[in-house]
Amino acid sequence: MILKQTTQLSAIDRRSFIGGSDARIIMGEDGHKLTRLWREKRGEVEAEDLSGELIVQLGTITEDLNRTWYERTSGNRVEDVQRRARHPVHKWMGATLDGRVKETGAVFEAKFMLPWNFSEEAAADKHMAQLQHNMWVVSARSAVLSIITGGGKWVEITVHADPLYQHLLLTAEKQFWRCVQSGDPPALFGIETPRPRLEAIKIVDMAASNSWAGLAATYLRTRDAHDDHELAKAELKKLVPEDAKEASGHGVKAKRSKSGAISFEALWVEVARASVQ
Repeated sequence: MILKQTTQLSAIDRRSFIGGSDARIIMGEDGHKLTRLWREKRGEVEAEDLSGELIVQLGTITEDLNRTWYERTSGNRVEDVQRRARHPVHKWMGATLDGRVKETGAVFEAKFMLPWNFSEEAAADKHMAQLQHNMWVVSARSAVLSIITGGGKWVEITVHADPLYQHLLLTAEKQFWRCVQSGDPPALFGIETPRPRLEAIKIVDMAASNSWAGLAATYLRTRDAHDDHELAKAELKKLVPEDAKEASGHGVKAKRSKSGAISFEALWVEVARASVQ
């Protein structure tokens, strides 16, 4: 009975603010999820029951392990575990943090993801709205995304606060919150956000990739021809008179744009036709 009351109080409390997981829906492309979230915030429907969602439960049950593994591997400490925070100005913005890294102040976010088609770029993109939201709420400059995959792999991704993304996020969340207060149905934000910028830290052996092997062979075979091509273009540009809009001959035409840039195109089709006639 006590557990049930606690759950109900938590659900009521969640209606009073937009959290990090809400930000992902608000910045997403699923209109049905957005409408449901709006109805939840207005108290018209109960929060979705995720007790039957295996991936969600795996993320919950592995959170302590995830944090411990990050601390052991990085040498850093995670504090403020499950701390609730509100933005000092926009009180309707809140966050329940998985933690903060003591040494850097970075927001700590623990996730469980399936190994199929896993990539760091896709993982960062999937959780970007939540990370940027939580960083904005607590004025953090960076976030650590600590991921355990079902394939027995652990990945650490560092994401920095993005002022442009956060501006778009704040605009979208303001629009959504106005809809919660007014009762007007929300619409998808519909603006493409900046792609995540990740620090390149890995050295990867691509010897097992057949696609890499084929393209590498093409690169090596055409490298000298490409160098000759670029050199020829540079020398041809020098030969185009400064007052010429176009210059052509021997199957090549040069065009000068209004900005002064010179581009080239092949005239092999025209030459072939001329020889037939």
